[in-house]
This record gives sequence, structure tokens and C-alpha cells, in this order.
Amino acid sequence: MRLPPDGHVHTEWSWDTMTGSMIGSCERALALGLPSVAFTEHADLTPWLIPEPVRPLLPDHFTVRLRPDGVLEPPDLDVSGYLACVAECRDRFPDLLILSGVELSEPHWHRVRADALLAAHDFDRVLGSVHSLPDGEHHQELTVVADRPPGDLLRAYLAEVLDLVESSAGFAVLAHIDYALRSWPAAAPPFAAADFADEFRTVLRALAASGRALEVNTKVPLPGEVVRWWFEAGGDAVAFGSDAHEPALVGHGFAEAAALVEACGFRPGRTPHDFWRR
Repeated sequence: MRLPPDGHVHTEWSWDTMTGSMIGSCERALALGLPSVAFTEHADLTPWLIPEPVRPLLPDHFTVRLRPDGVLEPPDLDVSGYLACVAECRDRFPDLLILSGVELSEPHWHRVRADALLAAHDFDRVLGSVHSLPDGEHHQELTVVADRPPGDLLRAYLAEVLDLVESSAGFAVLAHIDYALRSWPAAAPPFAAADFADEFRTVLRALAASGRALEVNTKVPLPGEVVRWWFEAGGDAVAFGSDAHEPALVGHGFAEAAALVEACGFRPGRTPHDFWRR
């Protein structure tokens, strides 16, 4: 089976990526035989309150963004520099289809900024994602929330994802519906997708109704039940994303992910660059 395209890759143009390389990622994609790659750089629109015990553990490129009140404010994406790098890579790697893109974090909370970014630039691929939840007058990034049981955190996360999906925010693919699982504690009872079937199915039905695609993100990887529920909800399209922040992780786990998606009833699109469809 030919590997699907990687529709979720970060490079040096994402502010949180110190080991990213667009050139290196293109080389990796070609070495794997991927038909195309989408560089969906972070447009993180929400400032995060970093809990005090976590602040000394932050890497330097996070610490420099930390305000005196403990809020981390991600910088704006340097779109002009990023697009120039995309153009350079397209010239350098003519045998690889390279898509421009952006990952919008909580665009339903920041419609003016998100809409302005999309209006100013004709990106090939736009992902919508949730990385944080409200915490009083601030927001916390999910992976640093430590005072909530993991099941409660997952349900709160999926409720926020539902709000994103039901909004009219401009994005084509829902990224990492399982993002909250990245911080599931090792000491907690093992995650069981069936315990959260109602919450996942509610989001998936809304996503299907919106006409958007579901991303099968291979970083965790995505539980197989979720892909099956997506098919049962009438979901039409599946995208694949490694969420790589360094070249070595481009296309990571794609053979297994493609086999899972095919077993759930989806097939490659009309061209190697398309979404997979039912």
C-alpha cells in the first residue's frame, strides 16, 4: 500500500519547533515515498497561563515568551518568511507536492484575527485545533493542566472541540481530536475509548454535518474506535497527519494508520494527494 500524504507538519517556522527543518522534512517525505506534504505552521492565537511549578521546566524558547504574570503569549507566524521558504522548497524538490498551510488554534475564540489571517493568505490546507481550555480569566494549555482527573479533562476538551466544529470558523480539517490523551497520566487507569463514546460520537456527528475532514493524527496514535465511529457518523473524508516537529517524524506510523483507516471503510482518493474517502 502506498503511504498517504502527510497533511500536518511543523518546521522551523512554528514558534515551538527548535529542531524543525522544512528542507529536512521534504527530504524525509521523498525518502519515504510520500506523495505530498503540507506544512501547517502554528498560528497559536490564545495566550496560556503557565502554572508556577511548571515554569522552571520550560525550554528556553518558551521561557522567552513568558510574561511577568506567568502568561505565555505565542508570537505571530512570520507568514512572508514562511511562504518564501515554501517557494524555495518547491523549486528545490520538484518531485514532491508541497502544500502551504496553517494550524489555527481555537479560531472560534479569535474570529477577527483568524479570519484576517486567512483573508490575507491563500493557504492550501487549514487545520482547526484546540490546545487549551478556559481557566478563570485565563487559559491553560492542556498538557500542563494537572489538577483535573484525566477523564474530566478529556470530556471538557471534547466539549470545546464541539464548539469549534459547530462554529463557522474557516478550517477544512479537524486536527488531533485526541489531543487530551497526550497528557493522560501513566498512573491513571488506562484510557478506554468506549468510556467516552458518547462525547466522541457527538463531535464526529457535528464534524460530518459541517463537511470537514477528520485528521488521523499518528502522534499518539488515534484510537481505532474513533475512526470507526467517524465512518458510522457519515464522515466523508480522512486526512493523515504526523504532527511532526522534526524531519525524522514526518510520516511516522503512516503504514499502520493507513491500514486502520482502510479497515474502517475509507479508501485512497482519486489522486495520491487527496483525502481518503468512504
